[in-house]
Amino acid sequence: MRSLIIWSLLAAMVHGHYKFPRLVLNGQAEPSDWVSVRKTKVTNSRDNGGISDVNSPDMRCFQGNTGKATATVAAGDSIGFVASAGIMHFGPCQFYMARVPDDKDINTWDPAGNVWFKVGSISAVQNGGPLSGNEATWPAYHKTQVSTTIPKNLPSGKYLIRVESIALHLAQAPGGAQFYISCGQVEVTNGGSGTPGPLVAFPGAYKANDPGLIWPNSPPPKTYTAPGPEVWTG
Repeated sequence: MRSLIIWSLLAAMVHGHYKFPRLVLNGQAEPSDWVSVRKTKVTNSRDNGGISDVNSPDMRCFQGNTGKATATVAAGDSIGFVASAGIMHFGPCQFYMARVPDDKDINTWDPAGNVWFKVGSISAVQNGGPLSGNEATWPAYHKTQVSTTIPKNLPSGKYLIRVESIALHLAQAPGGAQFYISCGQVEVTNGGSGTPGPLVAFPGAYKANDPGLIWPNSPPPKTYTAPGPEVWTG
């Protein structure tokens, strides 16, 4: 009986987790998992777990350091990720990109240092009243796909695109936020001549006590600002 109870508790915990194993290109999802998305380490690709330590190297691509394929997307097009089982916790969903140096192999490049810039943020809907932990406040909550737009002025080239869903359900104190992360490999065509920025590093862009990583239950907050830099729109 005791083992059955433990198993049931573990199953409930896993059920609340999720991952992002497929890219969505102009509304069309890739046919199978881990094609243009780097396969995350075993604790995520098997049990869908998240990250809670903002200082961990896992914050880059959840140790998905090698890829198999590179998708092609034009500047100005829509790009997104499939969320397996749906996004099961409320909070913002954000998108970052990093340009792969010309002398590096996109399949093995480690995006360490100040190379990331934000290209999208699906954050809280704010109307002046108290915010909640439901879909009315959080548009990405329970979605099976989330997407953003490649800035039209982004220079052509090879990039990693990183999705992060920040779960705030346990974030009443620093260190309680959970991050669900994947990185896709893309080649951007028909780009412009913009200079993306500001550039940030993972880890480094966030601190555990950032206001956007804290969610007080009482009283409910009336405003919310997602962590990280402003979105670069080109």
